[in-house]
Amino acid sequence: MTSTPLKPSLKRPRLELEEEEEEEEAEETLTESKIIAQDSDVTFDPAEECTSATEPTDLSIQECPVHNIAKFIVYETCLMELFSDCPVCQRRCDVKSQRLGTFLSVQQVCPHCEFVRKWNSQPIIGSTPAGNLHLSAAVYLSGASFFVVEKVFAAMKLHIFKYNSFRRHARLCIEPAIVHKWRNWQSEMLEQLSRRENVIVGGDMRADSPGHSAKYGSYTMMDLATNTVVDLQLVQSNEVGGSYHMEKEGLKRSLDLLDARGVRLECIITDRHPQIQKYLRDRNVTQFYDVWHIEKGISKKLDKICQIKGCEKLRKWLRSIKNHIYWTAASSTTGPERVAKWTSILNHVQDKHVHEDPNFPACLHPQRISRDKNKWLSAATMPFYKLEKVLANKRILKDVAKLSPHHQTSTVEAFHSVILRFAPKNVVFPFLGMLCRLYLAALHYNENAGRPQATSATGKPIYKLAFPKAKKGEYRVREVKTQQTFGYVEELLDLIFNQVFVDPSPYVDEVLGIHIPPALSSAYDRPEMEEAISSRVTRFNQ
Repeated sequence: MTSTPLKPSLKRPRLELEEEEEEEEAEETLTESKIIAQDSDVTFDPAEECTSATEPTDLSIQECPVHNIAKFIVYETCLMELFSDCPVCQRRCDVKSQRLGTFLSVQQVCPHCEFVRKWNSQPIIGSTPAGNLHLSAAVYLSGASFFVVEKVFAAMKLHIFKYNSFRRHARLCIEPAIVHKWRNWQSEMLEQLSRRENVIVGGDMRADSPGHSAKYGSYTMMDLATNTVVDLQLVQSNEVGGSYHMEKEGLKRSLDLLDARGVRLECIITDRHPQIQKYLRDRNVTQFYDVWHIEKGISKKLDKICQIKGCEKLRKWLRSIKNHIYWTAASSTTGPERVAKWTSILNHVQDKHVHEDPNFPACLHPQRISRDKNKWLSAATMPFYKLEKVLANKRILKDVAKLSPHHQTSTVEAFHSVILRFAPKNVVFPFLGMLCRLYLAALHYNENAGRPQATSATGKPIYKLAFPKAKKGEYRVREVKTQQTFGYVEELLDLIFNQVFVDPSPYVDEVLGIHIPPALSSAYDRPEMEEAISSRVTRFNQ
């Protein structure tokens, strides 16, 4: 039962990782000052105090990287049984345990034959137990919450370090590694895009909270041909004078980056944000609209019309109108053709299939004799008047002319749902923490976006039935994808343990170069705590 510390690094880290002192939980618990050398010596070897021969360490384990060694949950009573008897004289020994976070050191002293042995549960790199750093990295890189993990550990009576130690690991090792990893990957991706002729991208913003009170707005730029996130811009609301202006600023930063890297855009597909329309028009960038956003707005208006007394007949046409807008976008090549096909639905619902517009003179479906004469609408009725008012609106016709014929931003919306796993909207993060979690979400999405469909043992594609709540009983058939992979986590762990921890200076300098805006509260005067407490009142005590 011995442990062999790693060979000390020849290059001393400029930013030494120090663990925070833990509270004493028992008489045998050792504080940080007893485990880590007073002078933070990176060559500190806890095994030097052994005065007797110990068993050799398995070379296969010694050569394995620290973070790749398997770990096990060991109960204290089972562990202490190994140190109760002296291996020399077989008599009872005095055993003392010392803990720092997940690290445990056991000292065995025989009062009869003076046998002494010291055993460590983890390797020590520099002056930091490897398990503490590995746990912090695992929690951060998986998108988990430290406080949730802390509750799990408390429920199982597992020892863990304090939150300040977790933040120290994140600040000095984990976040610099994430930023370095993302920038290297992004640089390679932009280099590939610069060699392509016509690049079609999709862009959209995600706010960290609903409404116009958002603190952060993250703008995503995605290459729709490869379904890959190529850029993420995080904007804080006080940078642009309000949350309403964050989307335009995020788009501006992304386009500036693409231009600087020589990426030639054919067009960009976005939603119908008014500021975005004007900005792209001034910048002479071809813009198309996502079909789903327009269809969603029209469907909401038609659903309200169907609730009006006398307009219930219109509900039979809702699905056909939804399908029609997608068919209009997919089958048209010019703006006038899209408008002609879109307005033809007004004649179609009246059982008229020849149109006056030369861009689309007649419906393409075969002529049929209707069995249900009551489903057709008449021009002089309220349902048709309401329908025409919505579908023939000047703004709708202007937007229909710019419907995207090839790609949509549904993949961008799918990526935004992935962000929720790394940065939930009900949790507040600092600016750098939010940015790193966005980078992690992008690395995860890019690695798993192109997963193939899963197959059974006989090679048959696998599907599943889903019953969305909004569809009210209607089912959907969806493909089952293969299992997700997490190769980016392994690469980041290798980077943290093999490079960042050894010499964190260049990686930390890269993080320090990121512009972090001041906190929102910095614009206000901060009162003294005593004054704030004395002026505190409640609704029932004024």
